[in-house]
Amino acid sequence: MSPEMRVRVLGFLIESAHTLEVSPIVKYSALSLFADRFCRSLSSFRVAKGSGNWLLQPIRESNLQLFALISIWISSKIHDSGPISVKRLKSLGDKTIQEQHFTIRDFLEAEVVLLQVLDFDIGTLNTAFIFLKDLIIQFKGVAKVGEQVNFEACMDIMDICYEKEQTSILFSSPISLAASILVASYVITTPEQRWEFPVIPWGKCLYFVRPFLLILQSDIHIGNAVVFVGTLIFYQHI
Repeated sequence: MSPEMRVRVLGFLIESAHTLEVSPIVKYSALSLFADRFCRSLSSFRVAKGSGNWLLQPIRESNLQLFALISIWISSKIHDSGPISVKRLKSLGDKTIQEQHFTIRDFLEAEVVLLQVLDFDIGTLNTAFIFLKDLIIQFKGVAKVGEQVNFEACMDIMDICYEKEQTSILFSSPISLAASILVASYVITTPEQRWEFPVIPWGKCLYFVRPFLLILQSDIHIGNAVVFVGTLIFYQHI
């Protein structure tokens, strides 16, 4: 998948999640299933299992859009008491997927193929969104200024991270991605004179990130800022 196609398909997933009005946990679990795992496993699956299924041969953008919708569907089944219906997904696909028309049977077949690529491992607890929620709770527990963290801004930054190829370095370490998003959101939404980033017990390590704030203060791209902070945290974590 080219970087350009990746940006378009992930943008399609995010926009579809907004249109379907799913909860944040459903949206980011779907992104984790699709971007972090399905797309990363697709090449090795095709080599090991062959690419006989028509949805994988060739890999068209419309097929990837179908798999993106399937990721939302599976995530909704996991997290919602009343999951999205396949008819509702198909209705959205009919309106938004331009290159090809998919039937309900195609949706059901795509679900099986996606599960096969994931080796039927659809656990969604080890995601950046889950870690981010936990880190915000810890932050608020050790510093009053933690109340100023804007959760909506955190989610906006996470969307940007998923849409940018530069941030793929962090996908293998959700805790680093979550921590860097929290730092970036804090810097963006908190007035400079009120910066007070404490030592926070994130996992087994302590991260003192105040020195990084001076670097993030400069006018650099938010994606680069997240990569920089996340990489530093990642190397401390290991």
